[in-house]
Amino acid sequence: MIAIVYPQFYGVGGIARYLDSFLSNLPNNSPTIYLITGDEHQVERHYASVQIIHIPFTSSRFNLLFWTLAARRIVRKLYAEQKIKAVNLHIPPLIPGLFLPKQIPLILTAHTTYIGMSGKFYDKPYFLSQWNDVEIAIKRWIEKRIFKQAAKIIALTEQGKQELLTYAINKPIAIIPNGADLVAFKPSQNIEKTVDVLFCGRIEHRKGSRAMVQVCKNLIQQKSNIRIVIVGYGDDDVWVSEQLAPYSQQVKLTGKVNFSDMQAYYQASKLYVSTSYYEGLPGTCLEATAMGLPTIAWDFLFYRGLVLPDKTGYLIAPNDYAAMAQKIVAVLNDMHTHARLATNTRAHVEAHYNWADLSQQILQVFSR
Repeated sequence: MIAIVYPQFYGVGGIARYLDSFLSNLPNNSPTIYLITGDEHQVERHYASVQIIHIPFTSSRFNLLFWTLAARRIVRKLYAEQKIKAVNLHIPPLIPGLFLPKQIPLILTAHTTYIGMSGKFYDKPYFLSQWNDVEIAIKRWIEKRIFKQAAKIIALTEQGKQELLTYAINKPIAIIPNGADLVAFKPSQNIEKTVDVLFCGRIEHRKGSRAMVQVCKNLIQQKSNIRIVIVGYGDDDVWVSEQLAPYSQQVKLTGKVNFSDMQAYYQASKLYVSTSYYEGLPGTCLEATAMGLPTIAWDFLFYRGLVLPDKTGYLIAPNDYAAMAQKIVAVLNDMHTHARLATNTRAHVEAHYNWADLSQQILQVFSR
């Protein structure tokens, strides 16, 4: 039916987790799917109706080019043998999209765009881009070429769709969100909540690392005995560690942790908080919501729908550190409000972010 192309299936990133969840929730009658991926960090995985094809891969642009050319040959062979009718490409990275055979229908899943990741989508500059203007122009030129070739595009959020529309796209765009593994991420009522506030994700400017530090300081001023845990790592973690070092009694930084350990952190926490300025659809927020944690985050379009004000959490005007800290403390101090929000969160994910339903929606896009 279709070949899925993505080189880092065994990684810990959001796209790898997305694909694993999608394939794990395929219906029993699903047609055969060929997953073309790399062998870096390979582990044993099996899915019904899925054949995994490995091409040697290491994380470098030079190797990615050779990997892409090998993937192109495999896709052409599968199409010639009438084993597939289309190819599904997940971006980023962009290089595989430049070399896919143009005669094979392309269904593109755009998890993020470079207009978004560079901060250029917003009228107000919330963060400095890691790329200069020339690099951004080249990346957006490549994106336009890939978008032009695509027959259909899947975006994860309304913000993702709006970002795509800035490229003057006239192709069908379906919005199908990421989901949560409701079996792996299931709350228990018998575990003590020892953490008040949980931050988790990449520690970098785009993810609001500097704002996170400011919110933490405001929280400690308002609630001196607050317990904060920050899970993650990134290119700004040294600065974050230095800034929060004087507050070691209130703030714990874990660094990089295994994905399998995340459930324990969610289970021990009362609130999930995010100061991120840009996401596709944040997997950590989905997981936290599935675990019954209310969310307090900046009011960006990618959070709307997942974070429902006064139902599953609250959205705060970006960079209003004082307002965010005040709302966090207010919810922590109000047991009834916290309990009401926590009850709503799990039900909301079950109704709208269940991978069993989302996999069906994706297959419908593939088949139409």
